[in-house]
Amino acid sequence: MTTQEPSKPAPPNWPRISSAIYYEDSRAAIDWLCRAFGFQVRLLVEGEDGSVRHSELVYGEGLIMVSHPKPERFPQTRAPSQIGGANTQNMMVYVDDVEAHCARARAAGARIVREPETVDHGEEYWSERGYECVDIGGHHWWFYQRLRNPKT
Repeated sequence: MTTQEPSKPAPPNWPRISSAIYYEDSRAAIDWLCRAFGFQVRLLVEGEDGSVRHSELVYGEGLIMVSHPKPERFPQTRAPSQIGGANTQNMMVYVDDVEAHCARARAAGARIVREPETVDHGEEYWSERGYECVDIGGHHWWFYQRLRNPKT
């Protein structure tokens, strides 16, 4: 097992790790993610043609970047609809009230594929309640509320 080397702090107002996700209609996806999941737009950079060149959406201290695929610059980027509905990553977010969050997502049109359920990993680990849904672009999301932390 290797030891992690100390690292410099992340840039100001930027988390240590973030993710970029791609949608064929990134502008509609940004609006929907804010309405359905409670994200807030921190930055939206438009191209000359009105397309989304870059965006930053925040949820608490978390950050995602949303845009359309850019095969001319990043040939590996695809939206799920462009690869038969497959997902190459899944997003997991902790929320304060998973029941209310699920109701909000459902009302906005999220497809709930796993209703809220409680998972208890044992006394030395944690317990949480969460659900899984699919957004308007075909990305899978898991939202969880921590019920119990590990005993220390």
